[in-house]
Amino acid sequence: MPRQSVFDMPFQKVYPLLVQKAERKGRTKEEADRVICWLTGYPDISAVGDVSYGTFLAEAPAWNPSAERITGTVCGIRVEEISDPMTRRMRQLDKLIDELAKGKALEKVLR
Repeated sequence: MPRQSVFDMPFQKVYPLLVQKAERKGRTKEEADRVICWLTGYPDISAVGDVSYGTFLAEAPAWNPSAERITGTVCGIRVEEISDPMTRRMRQLDKLIDELAKGKALEKVLR
């Protein structure tokens, strides 16, 4: 059986994992939502609907221009060096959620 790409997974399956990562470290769902909305331009996560994670990233209403300032590593890969735009977007979101979960002030996460 072929392995499903993370981009093909329903966003509604990926989203709880992002929130759980933040909540395990004492952050809130609201903080995770704020990070996701800040980065993607979605006004409200509940308005996203039934789309794949790839579609969620590709059709983000207004990808934050400050996303280019997101640097560092996720899974051993430097975010700023990722050439594939979809993978870079996914890793930028991962990096912000990681920073939130590690206790970084929300104002600093939202560059």
